[in-house]
Amino acid sequence: MIFLIAFIANFSLRHWLSQRQIRYVASHRNAVPIDFAEQVTLVEHQKAADYTIAKLRLGILENGVSAIILIGFTLLGGLQMINMALLQLFGEGIAQQIALLVSIVLISGILDIPFSWYKQFHLEERFDFNRMTKTLFFSDMFKGVSVGGALGIPLLWVILTLMAKAGDLWWLWSWVVLTVFSLLMQWIFPTFIAPLFNKFQSLEDGPLKTQIEALLTRCDFSSQGLFVMDGSKRSAHGNAFFAGMGKAKRIVFFDTLIEKLTPGEVEAVLAHELGHFKCKHIRKRLFISFVLSFAMFALLGWISTKVWFYTDLGVTPNLNGYNGGLALALFMLVSPVFSFFFTPLSSLASRTHEYEADGFAAEKSSAQDLITALVKLYQDNASTLTPDPIYTAFYSSHPPAPLRIANLQTI
Repeated sequence: MIFLIAFIANFSLRHWLSQRQIRYVASHRNAVPIDFAEQVTLVEHQKAADYTIAKLRLGILENGVSAIILIGFTLLGGLQMINMALLQLFGEGIAQQIALLVSIVLISGILDIPFSWYKQFHLEERFDFNRMTKTLFFSDMFKGVSVGGALGIPLLWVILTLMAKAGDLWWLWSWVVLTVFSLLMQWIFPTFIAPLFNKFQSLEDGPLKTQIEALLTRCDFSSQGLFVMDGSKRSAHGNAFFAGMGKAKRIVFFDTLIEKLTPGEVEAVLAHELGHFKCKHIRKRLFISFVLSFAMFALLGWISTKVWFYTDLGVTPNLNGYNGGLALALFMLVSPVFSFFFTPLSSLASRTHEYEADGFAAEKSSAQDLITALVKLYQDNASTLTPDPIYTAFYSSHPPAPLRIANLQTI
């Protein structure tokens, strides 16, 4: 009953918030906010509204299908059927439990393919954002599955082995393993994994590189290098980001970002990203993620010993045997239903960090350049300038454009 109540509340709240956002954006579609009237045309504003609404409608459909899949796996016995079939095939043991978890991931991924395809080749195409070919779509999928399997299956084997042999504190040792793995990925991803999907070239010598290096000197920031990523082969959207930690830190610009912004605007965007580092936002987020994962593993360690956890969610556990994979599978499926309600807290913290990073950028670079860069990015990415306040408070990791720019103008 607790799960059903949370499930219904989760689904209903998602739907209500999406419908609010659709109605609010649609009601403001025909008028550019007065603060943006000189920079944004009505056609651009309407495109952003239509793009936002189209994504929300697709999201509503995805939410409905995800809800059906979740109920199918749990209360309707789907997970039980898969578990029994794999027991007959592999027998009891870690191999069977790994096969169970991999099966869930693969089934969920296959069911998601139509949505990913539609989003990329219909929705993004309709608004002139798609630059991905169908060959690249399937190539990315194959690489993603291969890398995920190469990294994920050994990690699962270690965790399931600890669940079987490390006693009552298996969850603590598993949390340590996952934490170390997460930290290693901060180094492995930019160096070995990201280049499998994109080309990274050093930023060419010239005025932009000189300007960026001067900013890094002012901010006392060192990195492994400045790189340009070929994001344009998939999308027209632009961005910049940090990858890695410690000596493996890389600063990466999408080629689309450099095409659309002036050197001063690129510098301001990078100054904002540097602000996240200098204000210790990245460390804080990592620390919080480790604390939360500790709590989740502790909860799993307790709940996995309770027969009702399995039976009430449509699964029959092996009362005298090993249920590690089954417990992980159920927890992986069910926990997002409850953690969803904490979304506003993480969104609020993220928006606070964005304001702080904006302040850092205004101090080390130029508030005006950051404002013009943000307006261009909102235009080029078709981000709505008129989001619903409640939807924003719940979901948005970044402040709405009017509030963010108004704040920069006061700095």
